[in-house]
Amino acid sequence: MTNLNGVVQMLKKEHDRLTKEMKAIGAALSAFGTAYGKGAAPRGGMSAAGRARIAAAQRARWAKVKAKGETAPPLTMPKKRTMSASARRSIAAAQRVRWAKVRAAKKTA
Repeated sequence: MTNLNGVVQMLKKEHDRLTKEMKAIGAALSAFGTAYGKGAAPRGGMSAAGRARIAAAQRARWAKVKAKGETAPPLTMPKKRTMSASARRSIAAAQRVRWAKVRAAKKTA
């Protein structure tokens, strides 16, 4: 039983030591936090009036474009080039030959 009491006392001492250490770490973090700020600076907001001005200007730009009746031609994507079946077969055969050389070199090494 005395052995168990000794273990409990050692655990309590360790707990107290760790508690003090955690308090010291917390104090250091709070000191660094005040010295270097709280991280990211607050971002500048925009007032409702500013957003309204921007929105009105954009509506005016679109109205001007629509009044001219300009329509952009639809964008067409260039067709992808396709490869013939015989070309694919020849490329695959060449690749098989390359891999056979790699395997042969691995066997001899």
